Amino acid sequence: MEPRTCLECGEPLKGRADQKFCNDLCRNAYNNKKLGRASNYMRKINRLLKKNHGILKELNPNDKSTTYRSTLEKQGFSFDYFTNTYVTKSGRVYYFVYDQGYSELDNNKFVLVRKEDI
Repeated sequence: MEPRTCLECGEPLKGRADQKFCNDLCRNAYNNKKLGRASNYMRKINRLLKKNHGILKELNPNDKSTTYRSTLEKQGFSFDYFTNTYVTKSGRVYYFVYDQGYSELDNNKFVLVRKEDI
């Protein structure tokens, strides 16, 4: 039987047969490395969504307003990141970031709306 070793540092393990790490420090370091890339990607996306939501909420204090693409862009809005879409019967597409939505009207003008509570 091969001696069991810590998955992080390689030190021999003593104790339970199902033990994988020699201590909490190694367990945490191993899991942080394992989850790091995916977690960093998700953190980046969540930051962008949160920023977009804040911009829409600030520009739409009364639950329905209009603004221009240049205003959104100056504030750092990223049009690539939203949580869902809604298509009306007439075919207008609304992009939502959680409860705040927008749809392009024409000439780089947008209508901003707030979705009713679910």
